[in-house]
Amino acid sequence: MTDAPTAIAINCTLKPSGESSTDRMIGLLGDKFAAHGVTLAETIRIAAHDVKPGVTSDEGKGDDWPAIREKILAHDILVFGTPIWMGQVSSVAKRALERMDAFMGETDDAGRMPSYSKVAVAAIVGNEDGAHWASSQIFQSLSDTGFTIPASAVSYWVGEAMGSVDFKDLDKVPDRIDSTAAMVAANAAHLAGLLKGSPYPG
Repeated sequence: MTDAPTAIAINCTLKPSGESSTDRMIGLLGDKFAAHGVTLAETIRIAAHDVKPGVTSDEGKGDDWPAIREKILAHDILVFGTPIWMGQVSSVAKRALERMDAFMGETDDAGRMPSYSKVAVAAIVGNEDGAHWASSQIFQSLSDTGFTIPASAVSYWVGEAMGSVDFKDLDKVPDRIDSTAAMVAANAAHLAGLLKGSPYPG
């Protein structure tokens, strides 16, 4: 019998510390994953680390990415969390995606990237339009770098355009967001379990 898949999240908020709506969305997915026996082991806040710009897995002295990369690859599911800024993913999210570009040149003898047989989903929040555009940026990049995207792979919330209410400030998670998060977790857990038991052959 295959062990249950494990998950890890990266939070690409622009804030190095403090309360984050992205954290709340990641936490909602974590709760939904638990219902399928999947543990969300950790959320790594990228802005709290010195992730150097570049497209290699190690950009030299002081670069925190190699340790983050190792943690991501040690799990079966990646929850990629980002806020929407100016209608697109945050600059921190773009940096994380750029660093994953290195996977393309790190294939094994069967041509598989280190991220092969890993599943990725998105957690997106914002007070403006752009969730679909943001998820398309994330999913294309993660697919290019070896991750598998399940059906219904994004849990998002966007507030009123030019509004002032953040997801973290809602008294209650809206029912539609809650049910969508449950579907994202269920599909990702199912797919990750299949790939963990039967990885891509390459």
